[in-house]
Amino acid sequence: MVNPSATNYNAVVIRPGKPAPTEYAPYYAKYIDLVAGDDPVDSLCEQVRESLALLRPLTPDVSLHRYAEGKWSLREVVGHLTDAERVFAYRALRFSRADQTALSTFDQDPYIAAAQFDRRPWPDLLTEFELVRRTTILLFRGLDEAAWHRRGVASDNEVSVRALAYIIAGHELHHMKLVRDRYLPASQPA
Repeated sequence: MVNPSATNYNAVVIRPGKPAPTEYAPYYAKYIDLVAGDDPVDSLCEQVRESLALLRPLTPDVSLHRYAEGKWSLREVVGHLTDAERVFAYRALRFSRADQTALSTFDQDPYIAAAQFDRRPWPDLLTEFELVRRTTILLFRGLDEAAWHRRGVASDNEVSVRALAYIIAGHELHHMKLVRDRYLPASQPA
């Protein structure tokens, strides 16, 4: 499999820097603030390795674990991460290409209900998660300086392409912390 973290598309690596608060809706600050550094692509590369190292050893039974009634299973968490990344990367694609069409809201709950992630094989969900992340990395690696700073409207809020990269990275950090704190301790044998 191609390793996007080893691919050199440009002699110059563009480090877009953290977005200003004017580049995203206030809600997303909680995700953006979780991401260290000035290169979200480095974070995206590191995260996929760390997350898969944590998730791949888990058994199919553990992947169905819910830490409380009414909460998502681990399969649903991974499915949600994949779906959300697709949505945010699509927004980044459109806006980076100077498409000014306003994009609709993403409501996670109907996606979870319709996807039926608990019926899908755990290894397939992990592979899909990895492949979506790798395509996201390649998308962002291919952007020039101007594309990183373009903006568009999604969910009735203006957002920059670089903010979307940080949102994707921070969203995964947020959910993987929940996985470590709430799912894995209860699912580990005593």
